[in-house]
Amino acid sequence: MELGLREAKKQETRQLISDHATRLFLEQGFEETTIAQVATAARVAKKTVTNYFARKEDLVLDHQDEFVATLADAVKSREPGESALAALRRAFEAAVAAKDPVIGFAGLEFSRMIAESPTLSACLRGLHQRRERALAEALADAVGSPRTDITVRTAAAVLGAVHHSLFQRIEELTLAGRPVDEVAETVAAEAARAFDLLEPSLGSYAVA
Repeated sequence: MELGLREAKKQETRQLISDHATRLFLEQGFEETTIAQVATAARVAKKTVTNYFARKEDLVLDHQDEFVATLADAVKSREPGESALAALRRAFEAAVAAKDPVIGFAGLEFSRMIAESPTLSACLRGLHQRRERALAEALADAVGSPRTDITVRTAAAVLGAVHHSLFQRIEELTLAGRPVDEVAETVAAEAARAFDLLEPSLGSYAVA
């Protein structure tokens, strides 16, 4: 019981720091805000902030592991007879319907903050690369090939690129001030065309 309360307190402190950091970043800009300012706003020591968040950008992109795992998880959870492409397509369609922030539905202010920060933009590019590598590992396991197999790497690169492009499209439309429902409708139609392009080459790849 005590351990549960301690863990709950840690989560509460982590969320408190994250909330204050996000508010300051939106008000002042990411590059202009310091860790010391975040600590003061959250009424904790600076060291407490860095204990919970090793880098300043982790305060913004604080669901990195979830993001990196999304494509690999979709492949791992594909249904019997379903290809990797079909599973990824199904997962993306569900994420668009839910307007999931993980695929880019982060809102205008948050999206602008990312776009205006060289540090956050670079971090996000790195997360897309990590996500592609995780996808390649999942595909290799799915087809029983070595993780160095060029076919696996190529498939992961192509599938990862489509998702990256769609993420950027959501961000682009959001920054243009389009209503979220319109963004979802537009991207759903464009995603269908994008995935259709891959059907001839990957429609029967990594079938469960």
